[in-house]
Order: sequence, then C-alpha cells, then structure tokens
Amino acid sequence: MGKIIAIANQKGGVGKTTTAVNLAASLGVLEKKVLLIDADPQANATSALGIDPETVERGTYEVLENQVLASEVILQTETPNLDLIPAHVDLVAAEIEIVDYEEREYMLRSALQEIKNRYDYIIIDCAPSLGLITLNALTAADSVIVPIQCEYFALEGLGKLLNTIKGVQQYHNKELDIEGLLLTMYDSRLRLSNQVVDEVNNHFPQMVFKTIIQRNVRLSEAPSFGETIIQYDADSKGAENYLNLAREFLINNNDTE
Repeated sequence: MGKIIAIANQKGGVGKTTTAVNLAASLGVLEKKVLLIDADPQANATSALGIDPETVERGTYEVLENQVLASEVILQTETPNLDLIPAHVDLVAAEIEIVDYEEREYMLRSALQEIKNRYDYIIIDCAPSLGLITLNALTAADSVIVPIQCEYFALEGLGKLLNTIKGVQQYHNKELDIEGLLLTMYDSRLRLSNQVVDEVNNHFPQMVFKTIIQRNVRLSEAPSFGETIIQYDADSKGAENYLNLAREFLINNNDTE
C-alpha cells in the first residue's frame, strides 16, 4: 500500500515544489515507485518535470472534480520510476467549485484509492495556501513534510500550519502524521541561517530532518530546463542533499532493504 506524503506550507517560496520534485526523483533513483501529484494551480512541479502546463488537458483538477479516474491522467516522466499527475491553471477554479460538494474534504482521498497500491510513495505538492485543495491533500495524506527556509520569517506562519494540521487530525484524518520539518535554503556563511536551524531544533526537537537543503545555484537553475536536480547536475550539492533526504526518509519509514 503506497504511503501518501503532502509537502505543505502556506508560506510561498520556501522550497516546497523543489522538495516535492527532487525528493520524488531521488526516491525513484533509489528504486522506489513514486507518483508526484501537482496540487498547486501554479503548476510549477509539472513544468519542473519538463511538461508544459499549457499542453495539459487532464490533470489534478479533473481528478478532484471526479470527471476522470486518477489512473487515466497519469503521465510517465523521463525520471526513472517517477510518474506525474499534472496540473494546469484551471485548478484555481476547483477551490470554488467543490465548496458545495458533500464530503468536499475527501475528494482527493477517494480518488487515490484505486491507484494507491501501484506505488511505494505518492507525493503531493500543495499550493502555498491553506485552502480547500491543500485541505484535500492533508486529508488524503498519511504524513506531511513541512519545508522551512532558513530566513528571518521562517517560523512565521508555522504555528498556523501546525494548527491546521491539528484540525485535520481532529476532524478529517486521525492518522495524519508529521513526517518532519525540512530546513531549506541554508547558507552556512550566514549567522541568520544558523540561528534559524538552532531555533527550529529547539522549538521542535525530534521533528526536524537531520538533512538540511543548502542554497544551491544548480538547484534553482534545474526547473528552467524542465529537469530534476539529478538529471541536471547529479554531482551538485543540491542532488547530494536530496539523495541524503530520500535515504533518511526511507530509514525513518523502515524501508531500506
């Protein structure tokens, strides 16, 4: 049975899509069968895997709206063992359109039942908001990874997100677990980066991944070429960081045989 992981933080620009794409690719390289679901109307994860969102005819929107089966919209990517359910800009409308549906928080969960067994891991790239689509992702997920950038306002909004997670656990998904907090965009030269690392570890002991994602030029260049960091530059610091994260993730999930 595939484990579903949502990558969520309502704050934008914290490395959510970068993490979703490159953790998924790294798990694929480590021979796990992975599905990435782009649940962000900006469709950045879709374009980061070399697919033009403008050409996407069916994706997350149609799955949420129950117009198609999830299995009908899965695309193979050029990354080994990695499939994608793409997004396009219509996904914005889903927020409004499913408001009146019964069981509206459970649309994604029920849609994923038919394909859950095909994958080892299903990773959902959430929108930078706490709207209905993100709520659907958290309700469908077994666990959530929260990327936090090593910058001044890093902890701002984190309390709000953790409260949302608590609310989802209480009302919609008792099984939802926090997989871990992931520190991103770390620059060892900056005192501020080191202060944020210390602060997050002090506030949330036992919840933070040991792997820290460092600020890396290659990592920010890769999406503009429609490639994961492993395709773009497998020897870069970014590729090393995400492969280490994938290994740590698998150890945490007792999946290392």
